[in-house]
Amino acid sequence: MVTIKEFMQIDIRIGRIVEVEAHEKAKKPMYKLRVDLGKELGVRQIIAGIAGKYKKEELEGKLIAVVTNLEPKEIAGELSNGMLLAAEDENETLSLLVPDKEIKEGSIVH
Repeated sequence: MVTIKEFMQIDIRIGRIVEVEAHEKAKKPMYKLRVDLGKELGVRQIIAGIAGKYKKEELEGKLIAVVTNLEPKEIAGELSNGMLLAAEDENETLSLLVPDKEIKEGSIVH
């Protein structure tokens, strides 16, 4: 179990996917995403293993929830600066967590 104090340390923001390209060096189907997280955080690269679940066209322009304060991680030679949030069921159906209304990039998720 985590405490509320520990949970509150996670910075989750809304970002807009502005660019999607295949991560050719990855062993599994992955994308290199450029995500606009607003004025304060700017545009970041996020490596995501969702290429087998989403087409590029489905992702470009989409608002998503992103954990922004993780340590950067190198994935198959590329630096990832965040983690998108998604749900997956027992059938491996994947669904990105998205806001239900248009909202400004960088908005804080509470």
